Amino acid sequence: MSATAVVRNAQDLLDEAGLHGAFLVRDLDTGAEIGFDTDTPYPAASLVKVPLAVAVLERVARGDIDPATPVDVPPGRVTTPGPTGLSRFRHPARIAVDDLLYLSTSISDSVAADALFDLVPPDAVAAELRRLRVDGIAVRHRAGELADTPAERLGPDEVHLAHSLAIGAATPGQGHPVAQLDVNRANTGSARAFVDLLHALWRPSTIQESTAARVRALMGDNLHRQRLAPDFTSDASRWSSKTGTLLHLRHEVGVVEHADGQSYAVAALTASRVPAAAQPGSEATMAQVARSLHDHLRTGTLPWWG
Repeated sequence: MSATAVVRNAQDLLDEAGLHGAFLVRDLDTGAEIGFDTDTPYPAASLVKVPLAVAVLERVARGDIDPATPVDVPPGRVTTPGPTGLSRFRHPARIAVDDLLYLSTSISDSVAADALFDLVPPDAVAAELRRLRVDGIAVRHRAGELADTPAERLGPDEVHLAHSLAIGAATPGQGHPVAQLDVNRANTGSARAFVDLLHALWRPSTIQESTAARVRALMGDNLHRQRLAPDFTSDASRWSSKTGTLLHLRHEVGVVEHADGQSYAVAALTASRVPAAAQPGSEATMAQVARSLHDHLRTGTLPWWG
């Protein structure tokens, strides 16, 4: 099947699942890639915690931050479904910077992320990305603002209303009355930008090797395995990733490393037209699409576990 046919089939699968999105898969050694809508910016949601980790660890490498420094963190006291870690704590905690990195990146704990943003504010994270020559990712606000959406103001039986607003209120220019969904105000990034960041982490040149190794390990320990992981994890491959979820948005970016030495960066950024919080079928389709692009790039002749 030609690359054009593979892409067309992938887009048809997304449309049938009520999704639209941007996907990119890149061979990290040859630079060969396949994807679509790769330069379209999407609100990044929790994907922003990867550049945050990079910025903090670059300061650790320069000696500006001691990773053992304890940080007093107030409880999140979040009771709505979804948030994890310190977000659900009821009492204050004292946690080292290095452990906050694990909570923020591997568990996607937004309270831990905001404790790190206290050390390296959003504008400093953005400046760090520019210094590292990673373009296309905008870091404008803290992670805690992701929890301040209409969904948090509605009861469990009314969450579909928040999703309906998210789906129906977007403007043609990707503006939105919900700030976290407006590409001019939100943390944003394109599929290409996140693949570029992954490339810089797995084949480091401007990023410190210690930073890259730690972020790779944190992404390898990602506890959220329901999205692309089922199609990329096997005894002969390792999947390291970060997910991002916000209302109707479902993202994942990661790297699959095969036992034969080949490695591929994958970015899957999607938005759903279905006003529902739980959409396992959509997530399965995301994985199917990402895997089809990967398999075409990898030659299309190996079995799925290759």
